[in-house]
Amino acid sequence: MKAWIALLLLPLAAQAEPCPHWPAGRASAELDALAEQIARWDDAYHNQGRSLVADELYDQARERLQHWRACFPDAAPALAEPLAGAATRLDHPIPQTGLRKLGDAAIGEWMASREELWIQPKVDGVAVTLVYRGGTLQQAISRGDGRQGQDWTARARQLPAIPRRLREPLDAVLQGELYWRLDGHVQALAGGAGARGKVAGLMARQTLDEREAAAVGLFVWDWPDGPADMRARLEGLQALGFVDSADYTQPLHTPEQARHWRQHWYRQALPFASDGVVLRQGARPPGRRWQAEAPHWAVAWKYPPSQALAVVQAVDFSIGRSGRITPILRLQPVDLDERRISRVALGSLQGWRTLDVRPGDQVAIRLAGLTIPRLDGVIWRSPQRAPVQAPNPADYHALSCWRLSANCRQQFQARLGWLGGKGGLALPGVGPGTWHSLVANAQLEGLLDWLELDAAQLQALPGIGARRAAQLQQAFALAHQRPLEQWLRALGAPPGFAAEPTPDWPSLLARGRADWQRQRGVGVQGAERLLAFFQHPEVRRLGAQLQQAGIAAFQPRLQAAAQ
Repeated sequence: MKAWIALLLLPLAAQAEPCPHWPAGRASAELDALAEQIARWDDAYHNQGRSLVADELYDQARERLQHWRACFPDAAPALAEPLAGAATRLDHPIPQTGLRKLGDAAIGEWMASREELWIQPKVDGVAVTLVYRGGTLQQAISRGDGRQGQDWTARARQLPAIPRRLREPLDAVLQGELYWRLDGHVQALAGGAGARGKVAGLMARQTLDEREAAAVGLFVWDWPDGPADMRARLEGLQALGFVDSADYTQPLHTPEQARHWRQHWYRQALPFASDGVVLRQGARPPGRRWQAEAPHWAVAWKYPPSQALAVVQAVDFSIGRSGRITPILRLQPVDLDERRISRVALGSLQGWRTLDVRPGDQVAIRLAGLTIPRLDGVIWRSPQRAPVQAPNPADYHALSCWRLSANCRQQFQARLGWLGGKGGLALPGVGPGTWHSLVANAQLEGLLDWLELDAAQLQALPGIGARRAAQLQQAFALAHQRPLEQWLRALGAPPGFAAEPTPDWPSLLARGRADWQRQRGVGVQGAERLLAFFQHPEVRRLGAQLQQAGIAAFQPRLQAAAQ
C-alpha cells in the first residue's frame, strides 16, 4: 500500500472535486476521523502485513484526505507516519521519488517537451530499495515515506528473486517492486487480484517457506547510481540478472505509442498485476539530487480503477409499481471505467438498514457487467450520522397508490409508466416523460383520467403543440382496441388470470377463491393474490371507468369480438 501517495501531487479528478460545505467543527471531526482510519490501515499494512482495504480504495482515500486538508487548512490534522510503530527504520541512501499521475489529455503535453522517452508497466506490488556493496546485498528497505523505510533485509535474503550476490562486484542502489507472481494475469479482467497485499503480508513475517518465497518476483524500475544512458542501464540490469526490466521497458516516441503499450499491457497476459504505465525520460539527475517527491522526469498513467471511492451525498428512495422500495445513494460524481457515476441503487430497504449508509459516508462502487454501478461496501463512516427518513413499507404494496397523492406520487407514476409501456398497452410515443408532464400539470388524479383528455386540453400543456397533441390522441385511441388480457397486464393483474377461452370482465370479478384455485398453474398463494386484486375496490372502480369510457374489452360478452 502506497502510503507515500500523500506526498504526490493530486490527480486531476481529485483537484476537480469540490470542497465540502462544512462548518469548522464538523470539518475538524471529519478530517480527524478519516486520518485515524487511514492510520489504522497503515498500521495493519506496514506492521502486521494485513491489507484491510483494496489498494486502489486506500489510494483514493489518501488523496481525498489531502484534498480536504487543502480545503480546511485550519482543521487539518497532522498525517500520521505510515511507519509509526515499526521496530526498525533505515534511511534510503537515495530517496524513492514516487510519481505524479496524469490523465489521458495531459500525457501528450508532457511528452511534447521531452526527448528520449521510455514506457514500462507500473507493477502493482510493494516498493523496495536494495543496497549492494561489492556485489553483496547489504540492505533491503521498504518504501516507507520515501526517506525512511522498514528493514526488510532478513526477509529479502529469503527471496530467490533478490540475488544475495550480483554477477559483478558492484556498489549499487536499485529501486524496484516486489510483486506476487501470477500466471497469465490480464489486468482488464482480473484487476489487482489482491497481489500487493499478499506481498506485503509476506514481508511482515519473520520467516517464509520455499513456496511462498518463490512466489515473489522483482521488477527493478531504476538504478539511480547506474549508467546515465537508459539503454545502457537496461543492458546492465539484464547482465546482472534482472531481466524483467529489459523485457518490459520500451522506447517511446509518440502519444499513439504510449496508448498502444498502455492498452497492450492492460489487456494482454502478464506475470504480475499492474495498475498503469510509467513514462520516463532516459536522462535524469544523479541520485544524490533526488527527493522524496514526484520528479519531473517520470509520470504515471493509471488504468481505470475497478472500484471508486464515492462520498454519499443523500439517500433517496424509489417506489416502484408493485410498491417495492429501492434505496438509491446519491453520490458525489466519480469516474469509473470512463463513466461518470452519480447514483447507485441498493437491493432492498432491509439491505440499506443493515448497511446503515448515511450522507457523508464513503462507499466502494464498481460496475457489474461493465455497465451497472454496484455498491461493494461501506469503506468509511462519517462521524456525523445524518438522519434519513425512509418510507414506511407498510404503506406500499401491489394494491396501493392507484390515485395521485403526496405520498403516492412515485408509485402512481410508475403505474402509469408500466400501463403505457411495452409490458402494458404499448402506446407509441407515450413514455415516462409524457406521464410526468401530465401529472405535473394537474391533468391526472386517477390512473385512467388520460382517457378523458381532448385535443384542446393536451395542446394547452407546456411544450405540447398541435402536432404532439394529435399524436397523443392517436396513441390514447389505440387503448380502446387493446384486448382484455393486455389491459389486465397493464393494470398489474397477478399472473394466472388468463384462461382458455379468456372470460369477460364481469366473470373475473365474480370468481371466488375456489374458482381461482381450479385455474391451471395457480396455487394457493396465487389464488389469494388474484382474489385480492379483482376484489379490490380501486380495481373494480377502474373497471367501471373503462366500461363507461366504452373500452370494448370491458363490456359484458363482447370480449371475443374485441379480440
